[in-house]
Amino acid sequence: MQASTLRPNLFKGKSILVTGGATGLGYAMAEQLAMLGATIHLCGRRGQVVENAATALHDKYGVDAYAHELDIRDAVTVESMIDTIWSQHGGIDGLINNAAGNFISRTESLSTRGFNAISDIVFRGTFYVTQAVGKRWITTGREGSVISILVPWIWTGSPFVVPSAMSKAGIDAMTKSLAVEWGRHNIRLNAIAPGVIPTEGAMARLRPKDHNQQALVDQNPMRRLGTAKDIGDLAAFLLTSENSWINGQTIALDGADWMANGAYFKEYAGWSDADWEAARAASAERTADDKAARTVGKKA
Repeated sequence: MQASTLRPNLFKGKSILVTGGATGLGYAMAEQLAMLGATIHLCGRRGQVVENAATALHDKYGVDAYAHELDIRDAVTVESMIDTIWSQHGGIDGLINNAAGNFISRTESLSTRGFNAISDIVFRGTFYVTQAVGKRWITTGREGSVISILVPWIWTGSPFVVPSAMSKAGIDAMTKSLAVEWGRHNIRLNAIAPGVIPTEGAMARLRPKDHNQQALVDQNPMRRLGTAKDIGDLAAFLLTSENSWINGQTIALDGADWMANGAYFKEYAGWSDADWEAARAASAERTADDKAARTVGKKA
């Protein structure tokens, strides 16, 4: 991770919770905030992975970093985790709603179970965590800031990822709605809609045939893909209380890609049955790896 362009120790004395924060974009944002002095809380379903990530942040940046094994789809355990953070650690000042799930599928082939697997995490789980944190901020009179990680598809829609597109659009609506409702409590809600920032999990599930990323680079107006620093710096910028009048905004972080090229995954309309079977197998393999990691974490 490159050094932040923001002021050193900008978040010293502040605590931030990052859902899905142990890997990928979540870890990138957590690392940038740790670099800026924040106390970090990470949560995720793979307990040992979350523990390892928290330890890495503590060892590298010298900040307090805490791991919480959590499935945000369960509202009861969400409440329990937030209670623990408040009772044992004094609460948090910021929340990054990053936990998500996605895979590509022809919508006519999508099962109810598959639809719920995405919507329960992205739509319901994000609301559970936001509400649990928000009501504690309101009760205690503590100001707070929420960032939700969305997608450019909230503006364009996107074929073959309909559960994600629907759920992310719902969180965009939540962001705008609560920005108005909770603003009087000094609670701000904003969102980031990143373009392609390559991570292992997303590429395996969403672009299983795109081994060469050059086409994505070539179509982007800025002729590059996103980086961990891009999203880490923007998340920190939006979270800091020094930007206390930015509220209710969803900011595209994609080099103007969605404006230039529209909806993602349009090219998959030409896939054959064999292509879809290969994509399904790649996604299933990645899911199996994740489940195995969760099992190892519980045994450790």
